[in-house]
Amino acid sequence: MLYPLFLTLHLFAALIFIGTVFFEVLFLESIRKQLPVKVMLLVEQGIGRRARALIPWVLLVLFGAGSGMVWLRYLPVLATPMASSFGTLLMLKIVVAASVLLHFLVAMALFKTGRMKARFLHFIHGSLFCHMIVIVLLAKGMFYLTW
Repeated sequence: MLYPLFLTLHLFAALIFIGTVFFEVLFLESIRKQLPVKVMLLVEQGIGRRARALIPWVLLVLFGAGSGMVWLRYLPVLATPMASSFGTLLMLKIVVAASVLLHFLVAMALFKTGRMKARFLHFIHGSLFCHMIVIVLLAKGMFYLTW
């Protein structure tokens, strides 16, 4: 009974996190060219404050529920991940997700120490965008690809 709860929490948290990253990359970058610099700065500051308050909780739910799903259902598969296409893709998904978490921790450390620069933020957003695409493809592939 816990697995469906973890799955639902994991999916909702993934929607929020992926949606936030996609919004920042696909929308904010194009809006930047259309708004005055001062207005865009205020928009980015407001979104940034909200994201820094919300996203840590989203990631806690995302990784907590994902860990719960692994614990309840996928530990045997991960014991020998190369034995099946599902296990291999799940392990790759976990590795990419760990990289996402590392990106987030580095970004938070840079913000807290006042060393976050626009070019770092742009790089992190682009990298997270690519990571999200890979994770979604791996998540779907786990259930549809076999070899």
